[in-house]
Amino acid sequence: MSEKCEREPLQLPESWDPEAKLCANYTEYGTFHESRQGASLAEALVANGTAQDIALAHEVLEATLICQEMDPRDPHYGNFYWMAEDTVVFDLNAVEFCLEHLIPMMIEHRARLQPSMQARVLEAIRLGLDEIRRLDVLVAYTNITALDILNTCLGGELLGDVEIAQRGYAKLQEFIAFNDQGGIPAEYNSPTYTRVALKSMMGLISLAKDSATRTRAHAQLLRLAVSAGLHLHEGTGRWAAPHSRAYQPSVECREAPEVELFDAWIEKGDLPVWCRALWQGNSVPHEIWESVDSRVGVGLSTCMDKTFALGVGSLGEGGQADSCMVHYRREKPCDGVLYTRYLINDKWLGDTYHPTDRTKSRNLADEGMFYGVQSTNKALGLYRPQHVSECSSAKVALIWTRIEGIDEIRVNGELVTALPYNVPENSVVGIAAGETYMAVRPLSCTAMGRETPVRLVDIKGDLVLEMYNYKGESKRFWELGWPGAFFKGHPTCGFYLEVGNSSDCADLAAFCEIVASGHVTDTIDEPFTYAGDRPRVRTLAYEREGKSFGMKVDVMAWQQLSRWIGDTELGMPMLESPYARQNREGYVAVADASLTCAAAPAWLAAFPEKGIWAAGVHNQTPCELTLETSVGRVHVAQFAMGTIEWVDGQVSINALVAEGIKVTGANLA
Repeated sequence: MSEKCEREPLQLPESWDPEAKLCANYTEYGTFHESRQGASLAEALVANGTAQDIALAHEVLEATLICQEMDPRDPHYGNFYWMAEDTVVFDLNAVEFCLEHLIPMMIEHRARLQPSMQARVLEAIRLGLDEIRRLDVLVAYTNITALDILNTCLGGELLGDVEIAQRGYAKLQEFIAFNDQGGIPAEYNSPTYTRVALKSMMGLISLAKDSATRTRAHAQLLRLAVSAGLHLHEGTGRWAAPHSRAYQPSVECREAPEVELFDAWIEKGDLPVWCRALWQGNSVPHEIWESVDSRVGVGLSTCMDKTFALGVGSLGEGGQADSCMVHYRREKPCDGVLYTRYLINDKWLGDTYHPTDRTKSRNLADEGMFYGVQSTNKALGLYRPQHVSECSSAKVALIWTRIEGIDEIRVNGELVTALPYNVPENSVVGIAAGETYMAVRPLSCTAMGRETPVRLVDIKGDLVLEMYNYKGESKRFWELGWPGAFFKGHPTCGFYLEVGNSSDCADLAAFCEIVASGHVTDTIDEPFTYAGDRPRVRTLAYEREGKSFGMKVDVMAWQQLSRWIGDTELGMPMLESPYARQNREGYVAVADASLTCAAAPAWLAAFPEKGIWAAGVHNQTPCELTLETSVGRVHVAQFAMGTIEWVDGQVSINALVAEGIKVTGANLA
């Protein structure tokens, strides 16, 4: 009791609304109060636990529980209104975001609440879990699946309902198996949603009663952490692209560097200390290759260099995707970002809200579909509009955030001193910012009208390279309808991008000369009216000093037919990098280490100079396993679904089955 008495009451957020007993979001459309923020605040108040906190928590819980749909006739009975001002359930995910706070609160501190409030919250959880069961979210929806698993496992255990808990245990196994079809979840490498999945696994590890579930969660956590950690760029602390989904604050780096979040998790003990090796002190440049659900064929590539990180997706679709992106280091006004979008009708930030949430930061949604290929610090990108029925403009935009941080702009070697600036055909556009040079060669854009300008402009403080397919009077495009009588293929717009360290070249003009010296292949088959019978192929490639890379895309069916570097057709590795690899072959080797096991999804990370080796195998049937390093080995006669971590001469094993363990060269923890 003395500790509780000495503790200060929780400091309330600046957005606290004492009348509503919830946090407020103020917009030109009105004032709104999110139910999930109420649940989060209640959890924090109860955890802090002073008498003042507990009294206020009861009021916050009252306001939050009023947001639950309590009409049994409603198909979403038990879900929550996203905002207290709503009268129906708009966002089906609200129940997940509320229960992720209410359930841990009740597991850890329920006795701090009055008995009547305990009963009300437990009933709200029961109704919410029933709604989650009915929704049964598709396992490809990563962050909501992770929350479903967290809430259902912990909620079932809290309520003493074996059936609910078993559903959660089974969903976790389904989640892991689905992710293992590629290498990482379908919502890949997302600054927003990968962290939700990571935190959900952490919650299971710390609170789940079922030991097998804790072990599986630990195995999935480490695999997700390996991918996420490898994508932290040491030079900027940012989460390097490509991203499946991202909100504008993270796109523009308006939030704290993501590396701070990972450091906080490590300090708290939610992630092992060795995870810092994934991004600290590694040699550059190096590349990371991963895949997402190899049946669909999404390949991810990222080049980490001293001052920048360039990431490209083989496929990009969905308004929140960052399919081609550069993070680069500069002092003023902050670290920089180059990202790409396809935009209809010259939309810009602030034009629309997130469709289901009037309180979120407005996003600049990508209205195109993208194919890309990357070779170290070079990339080729090809866009098409996703939907065009009627419009007055359609363009690809390459966007450099915060123009005041751009030091120099050149087109074909000539210094650009005023904007807007019309870019001639076959030009090289050079950008110097901080310690990084970037060069873009705009490629051909299908003409959908008379005007197809390429130009540099300043849009609300960002530097934008616009490449138009159409600019003119608003009109319908009969020829773009498929099925349709005039369809000859999707209009496309391509570009070549190269990024370099300024210290490696005399100046920006010299860098652009080097880029211009390469040979670009940009061809497309002759047009014909499509009957669904054959492809029309656009080929993009770049070659310099005997090194080449490229891709072929069918603009009729919109399908990437091939992508290559040199003479090698690029595949879909689960994970490939100098520091970590994953495959299903039963043998993985990285640096000085190797992992031999059954033919199952298995990964290995190795940092021999740091005394760190880690491995995971996602097998259901026990198998023999051997981890070999330059300083010793771990042999397990029977191993199933788990991880091995070798750090500073100490080996720890966390697995469903681990029998017949022999360790040489280290101590078994």
